[in-house]
Amino acid sequence: MITLSIIIGFVVGVIAVLMKNIVFYIRELLTGDFSVRYSNYQYVIYPAIGILATVLFVKFILRKPVRDGIPNVLYAISKERGILKKHNTFSSIITSALTVGFGGSVGLEGPTVVTGSAWGSMIANALRLNYKQTLAVLGFAAAAAMSAIFKAPIAAIVFALEIILFDMTMTALVPLLVASITAALTSYVFLGQDILYPFVIDHKFELNQTPYYIALGLFTSLISVYFIKTYVVSGRVFNKIKNSFTRFIIGAGALGGLIFLLPSLYGEGFEVINEGLSGNLEFIFDNSVFYNYSDNIPITLILLLAIVLFKVVATSLTFRAGGIGGIFAPTLFIGTMTGLLFASVVNYLGIAELPVANFALVGMAGLLAGVVHAPLTAIFLIGEITGGYDMFLPIMLVATISYAMAKLIVPKSIYTIQLKNRGEVITHHKDRALLTMMNINNLLEKDFSFIDHKATLGELVKVITNSTRNIYPVIDKDFNFYGIIFLDQIRDIMFKPEMYDDTAVHNLMFMPSNIVDMKDDMETIAGKFQHSGKYNLVVLKDGKYVGFLSRANVFSHYREILKDMSED
Repeated sequence: MITLSIIIGFVVGVIAVLMKNIVFYIRELLTGDFSVRYSNYQYVIYPAIGILATVLFVKFILRKPVRDGIPNVLYAISKERGILKKHNTFSSIITSALTVGFGGSVGLEGPTVVTGSAWGSMIANALRLNYKQTLAVLGFAAAAAMSAIFKAPIAAIVFALEIILFDMTMTALVPLLVASITAALTSYVFLGQDILYPFVIDHKFELNQTPYYIALGLFTSLISVYFIKTYVVSGRVFNKIKNSFTRFIIGAGALGGLIFLLPSLYGEGFEVINEGLSGNLEFIFDNSVFYNYSDNIPITLILLLAIVLFKVVATSLTFRAGGIGGIFAPTLFIGTMTGLLFASVVNYLGIAELPVANFALVGMAGLLAGVVHAPLTAIFLIGEITGGYDMFLPIMLVATISYAMAKLIVPKSIYTIQLKNRGEVITHHKDRALLTMMNINNLLEKDFSFIDHKATLGELVKVITNSTRNIYPVIDKDFNFYGIIFLDQIRDIMFKPEMYDDTAVHNLMFMPSNIVDMKDDMETIAGKFQHSGKYNLVVLKDGKYVGFLSRANVFSHYREILKDMSED
């Protein structure tokens, strides 16, 4: 496993470097000669070109859907035994490079994680590793991806433990460390050892600023909730538009208009984040139609608020129009702008004199913790990628408050909220995680003899004669479900031939109180077994009978998965 972690760390490190360079050169080619003094109509067109190229590649060349990055990995863990589709080894590289390089308002982290995980999955499958080992390999790949792209090996390990892996043992911990270190070293070789967001602490944390950091934590939690809800609502709205070309036109058109008005929304926004972390607000007006208002503080604050709010919209539109990317970079961007806005408003109103750069830094941690629901990842990542370890106390304070408040309002993170209704998400609650890995289709029993709802007792007895079960579902020719008959309940009349023709089946059946729907997740099904005390539950799909689930079969399958997960 250690040897494997070295290989995965290097491969994923190279992938991260490749993706960063492709996007950098595309961006330089398109916008390298833009003057900051003038607005550029190309901002309207470029994102649409990139998203259109992505859509065409997926639809006509790949011909397979490219699912969201990290949710795709979580889905593979919980429902596919850690196996990702082979096209994920390259598809996310191409699609995300086109989307982000041409100005799509998303990041590269999710695509890098899913690409690395796909390579790890392919290697694990080729070596025929068991599920526990395959899961560990996906963790290695995810950590390596984050380590390479952010040059943050410690935060990458925390990320893998907090989001990807739920049952890490000491056996897998050392390879996880090795994979993260290898990826970081690979990134250093090709991209240098400079931290991603250079940050100089001119003003150290002062105790009297604590109330303002608490207020920032509350503010970032609200922006986090706004981010999550806007993302979800945009998905519902665009899902109602059945034509993919119409979705592209609406999404890309609106995105282009936003980027034209607020050019800082273009692409990942790393340069803008660096400007924000230096406390400089001039980026707001670069390439903007508002360039001549750069000396007007009220307009500056209004535009900064617009950037915070519309970056969320721009990110959502990029995804809904057909673009591929990650939400890590937009989250860091919005967090920086949120901290800047908070401190700038407080200073402008004369309430206090706050160091805006420090609040921009801490805002990144607050929003990341609130949106991703990973406070430890947020704390260590912001410390590592900025070198701002002297600000650890306010970073911890804001991240904790933001996470707690956001989770109270929206229990699911932005990664898991899309999958929660289908029970596809693995969790850190081990019992629930094991239930998540169980598939109702694999547990369904279809060898129960059924009887027509218009049949008589005599016809039922004939069915019973050829059956080894003691439960008989009552259906019609279209498999519509009417109820069930227990053998024990008719035993006293089944040996009375005089009743065979006059006794109708529908007078003998009853409707069970606990019925399983094919859409139910396994945790719900386990709860129905527990509360009903029944050994068999009928399963329906859209009101039609499909089979039964038995308590013994479910429990046996649970034990098998538990055994697999416990093997080192």
